[in-house]
Amino acid sequence: MMENYNIINTLLRTEKGAIMSGRKQYLFSVSTSANKIQIKKAVENIFKVKVKNVNTQVVPGKPKRVRQTWGNTPEWKKALVTLKDGHKIDLA
Repeated sequence: MMENYNIINTLLRTEKGAIMSGRKQYLFSVSTSANKIQIKKAVENIFKVKVKNVNTQVVPGKPKRVRQTWGNTPEWKKALVTLKDGHKIDLA
């Protein structure tokens, strides 16, 4: 079983994420092997909030070039976590 802090990598502080935080939705970068149930339990344990819904998306890597060599950036997993009414994650 994975630890809570190994499941949640970072809270994504993007423009889209800032707009969604007003609707009690937060974006997280999570481990690619984590499922929705593990993500929900990890967020509830770390931030002491109640989670209503979790949506996940695997973001594919992009092709990049360094001089003559082509490669790809690694793929990563993004989670959109919706909180229940009355709960909020303090970003300060």
